[in-house]
Formats: sequence, structure tokens, C-alpha cells
Amino acid sequence: MQGTPEARQSISTGATTGLSIAALLLLWIVAAALTDDAQVLPQPWALIQPFLRELISGELLYHLGATLLRVIWAFSLAMLAGCALGLVMGRYPRVNQWLDPWLVIFLNLPALVLIVLCYLWIGLNETAAILAVVFNKIPNVATVIREGARALDPQIDAMAKVYRMSGWARLRHVTVPQLAPFITAAARSGIAVIWKIVLVVEFLGRSSGVGFQIHLYFQLFDVAMVLVYAFSFIVVMLMVEWLVLQPWERHVRRWRAE
Repeated sequence: MQGTPEARQSISTGATTGLSIAALLLLWIVAAALTDDAQVLPQPWALIQPFLRELISGELLYHLGATLLRVIWAFSLAMLAGCALGLVMGRYPRVNQWLDPWLVIFLNLPALVLIVLCYLWIGLNETAAILAVVFNKIPNVATVIREGARALDPQIDAMAKVYRMSGWARLRHVTVPQLAPFITAAARSGIAVIWKIVLVVEFLGRSSGVGFQIHLYFQLFDVAMVLVYAFSFIVVMLMVEWLVLQPWERHVRRWRAE
């Protein structure tokens, strides 16, 4: 039994992904062997013991949880605000003319500047940390959604008006389905950027999280522990990508293949 085309495609994709990760691991092993200095680049198996130590002590899960919570808050707020702003700018040219310069300025404003300003203005607290990430990501989300809003089919919108659909019904059944690919693209790029900015926020001004731990072990010149925390959160983000974002993307694009 050969299985369905979708199953074969899934197996092929999984095999390719596994081989790609194995190649990256092999490259790491070779680089570590050539360096021949665990203080510069330890072998992958040298991370197992410190990883288990941090996991058993509870430190790893505590800091992973703190970072993940900040990522969830920042991602949710940035997506909501960015989608709303992008939709309005895409649908109303006059609003777009006013806000486009703002968008360009914030797109080119370094993330580090916004993080420092939020800490200076609001203080070294969770509100400043999350808002710094949100302000960094909103322009990117708004830019993607604005292009989606400009690409909306006017004939479908006109049909909705003929059937006298309410504003909420039109948003739910007409606008959002057409914007789904753009929302998915903004979400996939957003989650990758947001967690990196969260680490910088934690590195500069928080007392918990993966970024804080990386800062701590950076001061101790402990490369192994830096890699343990970095790769631990990368694994978490990969699981989010493979188990949540990619299935969601396939779901919202399914109607295009039918």
C-alpha cells in the first residue's frame, strides 16, 4: 500500500528535514574537532550533562517558561494591533498617506533603540519589556497586512454589500479568509523575530528568561551553558513552527488547491 500523495509528501518532507538537521549536526562536530577547544566550541554531546543538570534543578524550565510567556504576550498584542493597522491603511488611502511615513520610520528604527527607550521611560519591568517587543513588531505586521488589504477582491466585497451583510459578518466571512495567507506570513515571520527581540530585552533588563541566563553565562565565559539555553529555546520555537504554524498555513491555503 503506497499511501496517499499527502502522506508520501509528508514522509518525504520529514526525511529531508531530518537529513538537513543531521548535516548541520555533522558540521558542528567537524567544526568543534577542528577548533579542539571546549571553551570555544564544545562538542554536541558535551552539552548533555549541563542540560540534564539544569532540567533536573528546574532552572531550565523556569527560564524557558518566562521567555515563552513574554513571547506569547508580545506576539498576540503585535498581531492584533498590526493586523488592525494594516487593514485600515490598506482599505483607506487617505489614512495610509498619513501613517505611511510613521511606518517607514518605525521600520527603520533599530530594535535596540526602542528597547532602551522603553526601559528609560517606563522602567525595568515586564510592561516595558513586552511593549518594547510589540512596538518593534507592529510595523512589520502592518506592512504585510496592508498589502493583503490592497489585494482584496472588490467584487466579493460588492457581493457582501448586496446581501447586506453586517460589518462583523463581512469581516469574518469575506475579509479574513482573503487575508489568511497574509496573516499566516506575518505570524510565521513574526514569531521568529519576536523571540529574538525578547532575548535581547531579557539580556538588557530582566532577571529571568533565556536572555537573562545567556547574559549570566556570557559574563562567566561559559560557552556550553550559553548553547544549552539557546538551543533549548530554539527547539521550543521549532516545535511551535512544526506543530502549530505549518499545519495552520496548510489549512488556510487548502481551499486554493481545491
